Amino acid sequence: MIVLTLFLGFLFGLTLQYASLNKFNVISGMATLDNLTVAKAIAVAVGLGAILINIEVGVGMASYHVKPLILGGLVLGGLLFGAGMAILGYCPGTLAISLGEGSLDALLGIIGGILAGIVYTLVLPFLQGILGPNLGAFSLRTALDSNLVFYLLVFLIGALFIGVAFVLNKAEKSTNYRWLVAGIALAVLNVIVFSKFASDRPIGASTTYPYVGDALAGLTQNEYFTKIQNPGNWELIFLSGAFLAGLIGSLLQKKFEFRLVYENWEKYKGTSKTQRALWAFIGGFLLIFGARMAGGCTSGHVLSGGMQVAFSSLLFAAVVFASLLLTGKFFYKK
Repeated sequence: MIVLTLFLGFLFGLTLQYASLNKFNVISGMATLDNLTVAKAIAVAVGLGAILINIEVGVGMASYHVKPLILGGLVLGGLLFGAGMAILGYCPGTLAISLGEGSLDALLGIIGGILAGIVYTLVLPFLQGILGPNLGAFSLRTALDSNLVFYLLVFLIGALFIGVAFVLNKAEKSTNYRWLVAGIALAVLNVIVFSKFASDRPIGASTTYPYVGDALAGLTQNEYFTKIQNPGNWELIFLSGAFLAGLIGSLLQKKFEFRLVYENWEKYKGTSKTQRALWAFIGGFLLIFGARMAGGCTSGHVLSGGMQVAFSSLLFAAVVFASLLLTGKFFYKK
């Protein structure tokens, strides 16, 4: 199982690297609306994945793993996550890939994220009052009794997401279709991970950070660590595979480079390495703290949850997108 998880993570890393979905310039470019690659790939992945995974579950080859609709955590966590994603320029999963490529700002984001995981574990007992209410694990499947209506809506929603991706591509006037290949690959990869014959779980990344942080800090004798221990271990192995993909892929392409400041940061914030290092650390902290409040991240909520048409994940995605654009508007000023 360890080898399989490592291999699946390797495929995940290669997929994102192929379409440059792990790059700071691409993700921060989404925040400033200079680059729509991430939005297009996610839209295709969610659209196609929604159709494939719901069919997979329907024929008994997989199970649903819908995250609960916890309003406070989703909204507040989504706001923090979107801001952290815009400032850092990476997601919890892409950090590992970019670290493999030599990105030093990704390393600082990881350190900030691990610290956020430790802090979250410590303050969680005091946050319970603002995380709720927990409205349950609701999705399009639980909302509809009719199989016919459900599958018709799933195909309609899936087609709508895919259509949005092509509309965005037309608006961007791009002739590069690597985002399309990556979106399809991410959908198929999620189908494999969801399968009862593989991992029987969704793809995720953010639980790695409190899992590693708590283990390093000795915070293992608590209810939260017990809850995240199994998924955290799986995600750590999965992200190790993604790291190897970033490392091997960049070495084979002769693109491995230790670098802290990238072009999009220079364009808006200047060339100061100290400033970039500080903001990368802060962004990583906000990113993971927000993900833990919401119970998931880009991989676990937006992709895996969106493919299940989970209401919690759709809400999280909407809040994150709004926060990402709002932060991009005010943080990245020339």
